[in-house]
Amino acid sequence: MYFAVISIFPEMFASIREFGITGRAVTQEQVTIECINPRDYTTDNYRRVDERPYGGGPGMVMMAEPLAQAIEAAKLRASQQGCRIGKANCPVVYMSPQGQTLSENSVLDMTKYDGMILLCGRYEGIDERLLSQYVDLEVSIGDYVLSGGELPAMVMIDSVIRRLPDVMGDKLSAEQDSFVDGLLDCPHYTKPYEFAGMAVPEVLLSGHHANIAKWRFIQQVKRTQTRRPDLWQAFTPTAEQAQWLKALEKQD
Repeated sequence: MYFAVISIFPEMFASIREFGITGRAVTQEQVTIECINPRDYTTDNYRRVDERPYGGGPGMVMMAEPLAQAIEAAKLRASQQGCRIGKANCPVVYMSPQGQTLSENSVLDMTKYDGMILLCGRYEGIDERLLSQYVDLEVSIGDYVLSGGELPAMVMIDSVIRRLPDVMGDKLSAEQDSFVDGLLDCPHYTKPYEFAGMAVPEVLLSGHHANIAKWRFIQQVKRTQTRRPDLWQAFTPTAEQAQWLKALEKQD
């Protein structure tokens, strides 16, 4: 999968290209992550990409022209990587607190793309004309404001890459994460057997896979009911899970 990131701070993306699961995916050529600096498409000696807003007000606004040229360059590189350019195959995505909230379902949809062109804003924002003409999708990682779109872009890249086929060393690691099945994750334990006066639950030592699966599901349910009741309200159990829930209700 191909990712083109348009950012005035391309150095920030060394962390995601060189380390961890995403770095391994790059090394193994499962994904390509390229950065394009809009300053390279300016015409003045100061390589300026921002100006004061019309109508007054604090801060600066990123100008449309260098960003438009950077996006066109990204589309050319994407096509050279074999991507079909367009909203359905290789969309231009603006990382914005005004966008739709990133979720596990939207991440899974994104894994079907040939690639993505990620636009990282700075300052007070981006000229609206650029957004209306070039951006296919706006995505938010939460209801708060950051200094720029670079960190949200890295979050989205990481979440998408780890869900691509054959990227995770153990496929079950991704499938059992929080939110994948609509619930929060269960507790996890490793050596030593006892720590701070607390022992590992005996069921995890039993070797009985069915009982372990049931225990983990019940822990997910309890954690989700307590911490994210909104997720619990939207959850639909499988037939087997429904039986486990009935047993849990009887215990309560």
